[in-house]
Amino acid sequence: MADRHLIDVHILLVHDNRVLLTRRRDGDPAFDGLWHLPSGKLDAGESVLDAAVREAEEEVGVHLDPADLRLVHTLHVNGSGPEPRLGLFFEARRWTGNPANLEPDKCSAVRWFPLDALPDRIIDYPAAGIRAYRTGTAFGTRGWARRPATR
Repeated sequence: MADRHLIDVHILLVHDNRVLLTRRRDGDPAFDGLWHLPSGKLDAGESVLDAAVREAEEEVGVHLDPADLRLVHTLHVNGSGPEPRLGLFFEARRWTGNPANLEPDKCSAVRWFPLDALPDRIIDYPAAGIRAYRTGTAFGTRGWARRPATR
């Protein structure tokens, strides 16, 4: 197992009970064509709020004020890539700009979906974060084997 964890930021752009998703264009057939939230990895020297603002602007062209971001879920994930991840899911209900596909080399579509009717072909990791957002669950884990209790 890797000796570190990646930190991912996911942005839930929510409007009229719908969430914006992007469809991945990926050389890995396991992920190509699957829906995902606008998201990305935290860069060195960057706060998680700055990362969320940067990713929203880079991927879908919307401008967020960090003060308008609300942490809605934290997900500790194993098995969603070569290294374990800590995913921070931020809700944004205000932004400027109209969402568009600004990374056509990484994304084949941008579309709104009802929060209660997500597409079938969605990556499990962001889907779990969206479900937790809907139920108000603050923290979760995925892909970790339970260790037996020691005495």
